[in-house]
Amino acid sequence: MPSVSNPNATPQTPITNQSIPSVSNATPQTQCSNQPNDNVDLKDLPKDPADRPLITSYKPNIRDDVRRAYLLQGPVKKDSAYCLYCYLCGDLMGQKGGRDAFVSQGFDTWNKKDAFRTHVGGIDSFHNKAKEKCEFLMREKQAINVVFRRQTEAEDHKYKARLRVSIIVVRLLLKIGLPFRENAPENNQLISPKIQKELVQCFAQEVLLSFHEEIGQDVFALLVDESSDVSKKEQMAIVLRYVDTLGFVKERFIGLVHVKDTSSLTLKNAINEVLTSNKLSFSQIRGQGYDGASNMRGEFNGLKALILQENDTAFYVHCFAHQLQLVVVAVAKKHDGVSDFFEQISLVVNVVCASCKRKDLLREQARERVQKGLCSGELETGRGLNQKTTLVRAGETRWGSHFNTLTSLMKLFADVLVVLDFVKDEGGSLANRQQASGILAYFKSYEFVFYLHMMYGILHLTGTLSKQLQRKDLDILEAASMVRGTMEALQSCRNIGFDSILPKVSSFCETHEIDTLDMEELYIGARNRRTTKTNRFHFEVEIFNTVVDMQLTEYRDQISETSTQLLEYMGALSPCDSFAQFDKSKLLKLGKLYKYDFDDSYMIDLEGQLEIFYHSCIKDERFASLKGISDLSRLMVNTGKHRSYPLVYKLLKLALILPVATASVERCFSKMKLLKTDLRNKIGDEFLNDALLCNVETEALAKVENEKVMERFQKMSARRGQI
Repeated sequence: MPSVSNPNATPQTPITNQSIPSVSNATPQTQCSNQPNDNVDLKDLPKDPADRPLITSYKPNIRDDVRRAYLLQGPVKKDSAYCLYCYLCGDLMGQKGGRDAFVSQGFDTWNKKDAFRTHVGGIDSFHNKAKEKCEFLMREKQAINVVFRRQTEAEDHKYKARLRVSIIVVRLLLKIGLPFRENAPENNQLISPKIQKELVQCFAQEVLLSFHEEIGQDVFALLVDESSDVSKKEQMAIVLRYVDTLGFVKERFIGLVHVKDTSSLTLKNAINEVLTSNKLSFSQIRGQGYDGASNMRGEFNGLKALILQENDTAFYVHCFAHQLQLVVVAVAKKHDGVSDFFEQISLVVNVVCASCKRKDLLREQARERVQKGLCSGELETGRGLNQKTTLVRAGETRWGSHFNTLTSLMKLFADVLVVLDFVKDEGGSLANRQQASGILAYFKSYEFVFYLHMMYGILHLTGTLSKQLQRKDLDILEAASMVRGTMEALQSCRNIGFDSILPKVSSFCETHEIDTLDMEELYIGARNRRTTKTNRFHFEVEIFNTVVDMQLTEYRDQISETSTQLLEYMGALSPCDSFAQFDKSKLLKLGKLYKYDFDDSYMIDLEGQLEIFYHSCIKDERFASLKGISDLSRLMVNTGKHRSYPLVYKLLKLALILPVATASVERCFSKMKLLKTDLRNKIGDEFLNDALLCNVETEALAKVENEKVMERFQKMSARRGQI
């Protein structure tokens, strides 16, 4: 019998043409005299009632579809008449054991008009029940399976909406690094920790997939560093440096790995796992960049050496910014006066910032001083001027921190003296009062003011270099050029810098009522003993010249990679001054260093491409004003020359991917400390890695499509809701 949605509903007598679901590849369940074909085409059913097979001969799952198709065709007028309703509801002969010409053989006795009324019968007759069921059948929207499916689609729509909102919320929380505190009404809220972690994992995998698509089988450089998190777990961050399809240098964070120890072999195995999971290998590495620790740059058993055993073209570059910091620290340790100076700076930060009361006093003094300066016209007003500040603590491993400390001290010098006077008179203990008294006496000496201005001038040069070295798109040739420029600036300071510092020192002393010295008088040393040397000789030769010479010496010793053969060869790629440094012989030697990228046959082609490339570029105005190989790479892609000279472009990429500094890795650790805090110290390693990846690479996170995340989320496991 046909499916009926609501047998108590009021029947609709007219049967209109409606859409019929298409059913094909169906075969009848039983064999009859008039058998349907194995494949039932609902649009091509027999129109002659005599040719129609019994409804019961069709498979049960398609009988309703066949009935609807016949109802849409309607009765066929021929010499004999059949009752379509009764035919569709079954064989009366078989059900009642009698004979009904309207069903089995067709009615042709037209003179027996009572036969029509007899066949129709009363309200409970088979014909009327069959007609009612056929009318119910045409109300397809009320069928049980359709109603059930309609409810399922509504639930699917709601589930999809909830999932989409959850993805949007997760994206926002990942971007700003906040914990998950979602909530929503009803069931299936998608807020369980497992669901949230899976959504974060989907985002992280999509971000990594975008990086893999950018790199492909191309080469890259490896930047690695390790640091402990708030749970005292040793974490290793891995960053890849490569050139994208547009010629831009990219540094992408790809993973944070918890390592049980920091031995070089453990680090190498962890790196191998991360690269393998991203379908990368050691054979693609063409550069290594670390901070210079023994387990990283060791010549025999360090990470550098182990990777070189796998790939001897993975050239190592010591982090330039870290080397620069080592220069500052080395001078502070080797020169007695500079060492005492920074020790006193560290002490004054501890004393002034030891309590809230002292810090409040420092801020109040600074506020009053700024207010007086504004009233008297000594200070100018404007956006970003006269901001609240405090003393900055210096750190040996924080780049530029020494310069920031001196800058803050020079701004707050008068206020610091007030706080020191307060501690000297009202300190909590005798030791505190004596310490403040000693610092105060040293700060009010001419020698301290001279050291302050001398180190401020020197660190100002190195601080500028430090900021530039932390740029992601900085190439090694430009970095080496900036280092050489800094060394030349220091040499110039060595020659003429002393005379330029003296007026600044004298002005500072007058402002803060500190006694000045006559440079031609004899120098008074420790315990007020007069020496045979003049003040000028002491401050210029024994302090200024000595410290600057030590700086220059440390630069040459620490930043030794700037004069290596590799950089010398790469310098021939520089497009500055219309390729003035271009040297084909050096570039061919550079190609031989990368033996896996340039075999013998490639070297022959490289020589020809270099010659044509040089002559085509020097006559092209677009290449006349380039400032470095980074600009050259982008312009080659824009002009299509990277396709015309693929080997030259490959050589250029090898020069660009050499790492300059590990600043990108340090930024990852800074983000890690914001994500994993004292209140969130139980974050698992996998969740921390996924969340940190999305929080660091916000640019790639913004490009991830919601549909991609939904698709990946659905494929991870069986869900209560399906899309």
